[in-house]
Amino acid sequence: MTSTDHRLWGLAWPLMLTNLTVPLLGLVDTAVLGHLDSPEYLGAVAVGANLFNILYWTFGFMRMGTTGLAAQAWGKRDPFAQVALLLRSIVLAVGIGLMLIVFHKPLISVGLTLMNPSPAVAELAAEYAAIRIWSAPAVLCQYTLVGWLIGTQFPRGPMVMLIIANGINIVLDVFFVTVLGWNSRGVALATVIAEYGAALIGFAIVLRRMPEGQRLTRALIGQVSDYLAILQVNRYIMVRTIALLLVLAFFTAQGARQGDVILAANAVLITFLLVISNALDGFANAAEALIGEAVGKGSRRRFRLAFRSALRWSLWGSLILTIVFVIGGRWLISLLTGLEEVRTAAWQYLPWLWLLPLAAVWGFLLDGVFIGATRTREMQNTMLFSALGVFLPVWWLSTGWGNHGLWLSLIALMLARAASMGWLCWRYTRQDTWFSQRRP
Repeated sequence: MTSTDHRLWGLAWPLMLTNLTVPLLGLVDTAVLGHLDSPEYLGAVAVGANLFNILYWTFGFMRMGTTGLAAQAWGKRDPFAQVALLLRSIVLAVGIGLMLIVFHKPLISVGLTLMNPSPAVAELAAEYAAIRIWSAPAVLCQYTLVGWLIGTQFPRGPMVMLIIANGINIVLDVFFVTVLGWNSRGVALATVIAEYGAALIGFAIVLRRMPEGQRLTRALIGQVSDYLAILQVNRYIMVRTIALLLVLAFFTAQGARQGDVILAANAVLITFLLVISNALDGFANAAEALIGEAVGKGSRRRFRLAFRSALRWSLWGSLILTIVFVIGGRWLISLLTGLEEVRTAAWQYLPWLWLLPLAAVWGFLLDGVFIGATRTREMQNTMLFSALGVFLPVWWLSTGWGNHGLWLSLIALMLARAASMGWLCWRYTRQDTWFSQRRP
């Protein structure tokens, strides 16, 4: 292993472990609800969780944008820029979170209408959402804290922060659902408590990481124009994220239209997609930090070494995940649900899961490269092309295939992202424009 490989792994393994706690929580949610006497509870959490993925990850730039900007400030060794970015992003996170709470009723109503689940699932999902919304300020603060810690190359911070919080969430999940019998309501309440726990732990870690010699001054807080500048820089990430999440919401809604059993089966398989994305994102997140540092330093050599190392290890990771799902996929599905009809349906669509790691790995990796280099407009444009120009046409042409056509369109989206972002990456490298002063 090269020195760059060692640096990549030093960043990647804590982030990978951190990321894997997220789908682990989803696995527990699925397992505790999948063994109840009705698929409606599992379907309700699938719909509700998808709704909050859209709602919260609409503001995912609080994590991704903070990482790229913090990594470049770290590369320049600029303590003022590091602390100012953190404080201003936290103020934005709290403000946006409070606005989401104020306007949550119409947002949830519109979201559930668009997803169009069955009446029984819709009622449970609305109850779940009315509880989950109270975690909004904590979730958005977490995004900022995690992004800043990754950008300043302290990946163990997010690891400690999220592992402890998700551990609390899992324990409360089991207690609220299996002991108290609160079903989907218990899952929502456990999540809210854990989100605030994670934010408090994150603040404690960040306070210990403040650059030496940098005092808290009025200039750090900044003016309204400074906050508008952060939003302007990250507007492309916001559009890109909305497009991706709408695709996933559309996927859930189309599954719901095929019945509660298909909805629940897709929820089980999508949980494995979360495992794939969060595992491979460890390398992508490490690439964000190393690429951002290289851009901040203006070092083309560091950029090339970081890219090659992240590419090599990402491909190995995707191969290992493919082997795991091919060999153990049926057993893993059986582990998550005891409902025979849901299990049988999930087995029927399992081969699509086998294709996901190698189809998705390229997009995950290149996201990390483009975020580190703050090339966010390109991320937006390639996602819009993949969603509107590939995913929707493939879905429309394959509607006669039912749920198989739905999974085909998702694979096509992954491949379109890989092709479009890969072409841009090749062009910028050939033209040596990664280090131009143009910002997103």
